[in-house]
Amino acid sequence: MHLAAYPRVRLGHFPTPLEFMPRLSAHLGGPNLYIKRDDCTGLATGGNKTRKLEFLVADALARGADTLITQGAVQSNHARQTVAAAAKLGLRCKILLEERVSGAGPEYDESGNVLLDRLLGGEIVARYPAGTNMQAEMEKLADALRGDGRKPYVIPGGGSNPVGALGYVACAQELLNQSFEQGVRIDHVVHATGSTGTQAGLVVGLAAGNSGIPVYGISVRAQRDIQEDNVWRLVQNTLDFMGLPAAAAKRSDVVANSDYVGAGYGVPTEAMIEAIRLTAEHEAVLLDPVYSGKGMAGLIALIRAGHFKKGENVVFVHTGGAVGLYGYRQIF
Repeated sequence: MHLAAYPRVRLGHFPTPLEFMPRLSAHLGGPNLYIKRDDCTGLATGGNKTRKLEFLVADALARGADTLITQGAVQSNHARQTVAAAAKLGLRCKILLEERVSGAGPEYDESGNVLLDRLLGGEIVARYPAGTNMQAEMEKLADALRGDGRKPYVIPGGGSNPVGALGYVACAQELLNQSFEQGVRIDHVVHATGSTGTQAGLVVGLAAGNSGIPVYGISVRAQRDIQEDNVWRLVQNTLDFMGLPAAAAKRSDVVANSDYVGAGYGVPTEAMIEAIRLTAEHEAVLLDPVYSGKGMAGLIALIRAGHFKKGENVVFVHTGGAVGLYGYRQIF
């Protein structure tokens, strides 16, 4: 996999640290827990979308774009990082927000990522009710901008398409290199899975690299069959985009456990609150309430259930987003 063949704009701080979590590991009494600190990518408080945006924005620039368009939930980490990338490169950025969490209150509506969207110079075009076809709304906006002589580039929610997934193919390679350099045998990789690009990229990078390391996604939104089908579709499209054989990954490589979503996307759960508190108090690592908090809640529950064994080395990929905590202050 020759990733240097693809256009890339340097936006983040890489490699991100791979750190052992000794106190949380001891507290849970299960496997050895490591954390891949993709909250430390450095772009306006960082997060996993920075890796994807390095390839997506490079593609936008290669196409002569002057405006980025993207969408996400109100407290979207992806929207904030896209606005930050645009600011860094002198592009305009328009974001469309979907109100997926009802009745969350003024802090959710205006603080955290929303505050940073505005501070970074992004334009919040509109807020749409949950269930809106956001891709169609972005395309309508792009058509209107073209009519005004602009050159828009539409980035799907989460940056999750084959171009964006390259960022996590690169992360998989980075993780394997750190495993070698630190002498740490990785038995499992676990992370929160939502828009599918992170998981698809990791699966392609680890499976096509013949690493033998399974990727375990903890879904934060969709039910298991839907999430796994969506991830698998992007895995196949990414393999095709990279010119890799379809057989380089198998459908069984895609696992997305949806047992820890709770009442819905962005809706707090007691397990998520506990996971955030435990990780903060034992390791001074801040998770977010929507993605990494529920991902860690799933990992903790699976450890308690004996799914991961004592002596195994489990890497949790921290996808960032701690700024979203400010939108959930009341639950803490």
